Amino acid sequence: MANGDILQLVTFNLANEEFGVDITRVQEINRMMDITKIPNAPEFIEGVVNLRGKIVPVVDLRKKLGFPEKEHDKSTRIMVVEVNGMVLGFIVDSVSEVLRIPESTIEPPPSLVGGVESDYLNGVGKLDDRLLLLINLEKVIKSDQLSSEAA
Repeated sequence: MANGDILQLVTFNLANEEFGVDITRVQEINRMMDITKIPNAPEFIEGVVNLRGKIVPVVDLRKKLGFPEKEHDKSTRIMVVEVNGMVLGFIVDSVSEVLRIPESTIEPPPSLVGGVESDYLNGVGKLDDRLLLLINLEKVIKSDQLSSEAA
C-alpha cells in the first residue's frame, strides 16, 4: 500500500459494531432521502435514489448482513460507494470519522464470526480500545446478484 502502509478508512456503525471501508471507494455520504421502491427486488435492496441525475440502487446493509432492522433516525446515512464498477448507496446507522491506521494493526478475520460471514470481512483492525471490522464490499454485493435481481 502507498502512504507508508497507512490505511485511510471511512468508519461507520451498524448495530453497535464499527466497520471501515477504504476511503477511495467512498464517493459521498448523504442524509437519508426518499427512496423509490423497486417491485420484486431482493429484500436487502431498499430501492433507488436520484443523485444529481444518476439513478443509484440503495442497499440496506443491516438487512444484507443479517442484523435486526432499525428505524432510520437523524444519524442514518446513505454512503455512496463504487463496487465492481457500479455506484451503490449503502444505508448505515451512522458515519463516524475518517481514520488513518497502520496496516500492521490489521489481522485476518477469524474463521467464525458471529452475525457477519467472515467472507464479508477483509480483516479486523485493532485500535486502542476497540475493534474495527474492515468490510469487503465486493463480497457483500456480488455484481451478478444486483444485475439479475434488481433489473
